[in-house]
Amino acid sequence: MKDPRKRAVLDTNVLVSALINPYGAPGRIWDLVIHQQLVLGYDDRILVEYQQVLRRGKFGFDPDSVDAILAIFQFQESVYPIRWNLSGIPDQTDLMFLEVASSAGCPLISGNLKHYPESIRGTVSVLSPKDYLDGTGSQ
Repeated sequence: MKDPRKRAVLDTNVLVSALINPYGAPGRIWDLVIHQQLVLGYDDRILVEYQQVLRRGKFGFDPDSVDAILAIFQFQESVYPIRWNLSGIPDQTDLMFLEVASSAGCPLISGNLKHYPESIRGTVSVLSPKDYLDGTGSQ
């Protein structure tokens, strides 16, 4: 039986924003993850980026809290993406998020839509946190 929960891929900026302001749209998306209403797709590259960014001193996140957040990913959906050979993406490091979302058949939620011009998205729906929440009725 297919898991009825919704699935999505989170750009790193959404995860960081959720931790900085838990009451904003990114924070509400993270609440969906915590309450097992949203399953996040990721691969090893994304998990490494999450680890590196969340551990940056400039954010001041508690290391134990970061460990707890990262531990949640053992209950999410690890994806083995099909790699894209794509030019025209403003930042090549963002490509992994599109690859995972495409392979998982789910949307990508990003606070930086300009990083994902429509011309490079393929079949991936790229949504802002607010637009994602508006579409799920979870606001």
